[in-house]
Amino acid sequence: MSSKSTTYDRIYEIVRQIPKGKVATYGQIAELSNLAGKARVVGYALYRVDMKTSDIPWQRVVNAKGEISLSPLRFGTDYLQRSLLESEGISFNDASKIDLRKYLWQPKL
Repeated sequence: MSSKSTTYDRIYEIVRQIPKGKVATYGQIAELSNLAGKARVVGYALYRVDMKTSDIPWQRVVNAKGEISLSPLRFGTDYLQRSLLESEGISFNDASKIDLRKYLWQPKL
């Protein structure tokens, strides 16, 4: 098994623990995956998830500002992410931000 797939598997295992109605940040997942300072690796790992068939709740990971990280490479899934989060009861303010004080996941270590 390659080190990349082992790293991604570790990231996916952490993301699977985020409960419905909560979010985590890319940096938070990186730290919990022993990848401190490598939030982009988390983004790359989640980009590879098959959003239609996977059990990984990729939509629950947002940036440190409480925003969905928009990307033209995601082919519209930015809007899907927001819709999925709203269906879980997460609300966005007028600036399209999530209140991390209210919705940020606090895992038990």
